[in-house]
Amino acid sequence: MKKTIIPAICILLCALCILIIPTEAEASIYDNTVRLHILAPSDSIEDQNLKLQIRDFILEKYGTLIDGVKSSEEAEEKLRGELESIKSDCESLINSLGYDYSVNAELSEEWFCTREYQNFSLPSGRYISLTVTLGSGDGQNWWCVMYPPLCLDASVSDDVGYSDDEWRLISKGGYRVKFKLLEVSSAIFGG
Repeated sequence: MKKTIIPAICILLCALCILIIPTEAEASIYDNTVRLHILAPSDSIEDQNLKLQIRDFILEKYGTLIDGVKSSEEAEEKLRGELESIKSDCESLINSLGYDYSVNAELSEEWFCTREYQNFSLPSGRYISLTVTLGSGDGQNWWCVMYPPLCLDASVSDDVGYSDDEWRLISKGGYRVKFKLLEVSSAIFGG
């Protein structure tokens, strides 16, 4: 009996390790993604609408800034160079709409939960994020993938900046269990 239990436990542990340890495509998703995260001042209808107006403004004006870049590092560098402009432009828009909220714009590593989009899903984990906080930032937030440019449904295609393996991973529905295991292991090991 003991002779069969030990090999069975070893096989089970090996299978669990295969499920938990991220593949190269999974691990590179974190490094090849820059997310946009906008925090509204409150949950009021007006503030939530303002958040969406800021989203549209940022994507229209600064989304084109990273058109044609070849890496998340290049996208991050371009966005980092525009942080003051993003902040200033958002403040001007907010003031022109009759609001008096402060704006904070920063590029930092941030934890995101697994997120289901229309055509794909991303595992939870730490991603570089352009975070724009309106006022206190206490309201419901909004996020998307700024690089590769996946914020707009029309821009989602097979050629968006992820490798074939990465795109297959995020666009196929069969990875939810693996994403959950990746989420748990990432939280445990600080990934």
